[in-house]
Amino acid sequence: MLTIQEKYKKEAIPKMTEKFHYKSKMAVPKIVKVVVNTGFGRLVSGKSPAEQKPIYEAILNDLGMIVGQHPVLKKTKKSISGFKVREGMILGAAVVLRKSRMYDFLERFVNIALPRMRDFRGIDQKSFDKKGNLTYGIKEHIIFPEIMPEKVKNIFGLEVTVTTNAKTQEEGIELLKLLGFPIKS
Repeated sequence: MLTIQEKYKKEAIPKMTEKFHYKSKMAVPKIVKVVVNTGFGRLVSGKSPAEQKPIYEAILNDLGMIVGQHPVLKKTKKSISGFKVREGMILGAAVVLRKSRMYDFLERFVNIALPRMRDFRGIDQKSFDKKGNLTYGIKEHIIFPEIMPEKVKNIFGLEVTVTTNAKTQEEGIELLKLLGFPIKS
């Protein structure tokens, strides 16, 4: 079975060139980066810093195991009293994947994690923006095989953004379909 990187070189480039009439194979869109992020504001809001620390560490550990890279903590930029948020509070974590780590993550995401999702029927085309980037939300991080569900205390959701350098939504959808993403027609 071909990997996503091999599919791009052997199948996607010729088919995309034929369909969209690119003059060079360098003009064919490709996946630039994958951003995986999570917010854990509701898990830590209203708790003291001492109570928040074990929650951060568990989520960072799980996210690091899923993507194979250490996540970066995201802090709030301003205070919002209605949400019990103060400036500088840590409310999320994100990881930017490129090159080999990106392709390794996408292999596991498309071939293992998505089929394990409850009631999964494919990725909706509404998940693509005008530039052909895919943003997909996952409700439970335990669909990844690296996570042992028995040991998890807090189940959190993830957002996976696959960024392409496609010019239109149609090009981005076609590219990811050719790479094996389960996209609804």
